[in-house]
Amino acid sequence: MRIPHDIIIKPVITEESMDAMSDGKYTFVVDKRATKSDIKYAIEKIFDVKVEKVNTMNMLGKEKRMGVHVGRRPSWKKAIITLTDDSKSIEFFEGME
Repeated sequence: MRIPHDIIIKPVITEESMDAMSDGKYTFVVDKRATKSDIKYAIEKIFDVKVEKVNTMNMLGKEKRMGVHVGRRPSWKKAIITLTDDSKSIEFFEGME
C-alpha cells in the first residue's frame, strides 16, 4: 500500500460539500490511481475516524481557450467519504461549518 498522504491530495471546499458535512459526508480530491479501499485506508489513518462508504467520480478537466488555441485543464478524481455513526466528524473541518 502507498503512503496515505500521497493518496489524499486536498479537501473540496464548496457550498454543496459544506452542506453534506452535516450528514457525515466529506469530499476530497484523491490520486487518480487510488481505489476505494486505498482511499478508505488513507482517511482512517490520517484522520483517525471510521469510514462507512466511499463513492468516487472521475472529473473531466474543463476546456479552456487562449485565442485560437484550445486546451484542457487536467482531469481529476473526487471521493465522497461517508463516516460511520460512531465517528462524529473530522477535526480538520470543525471551524468550517
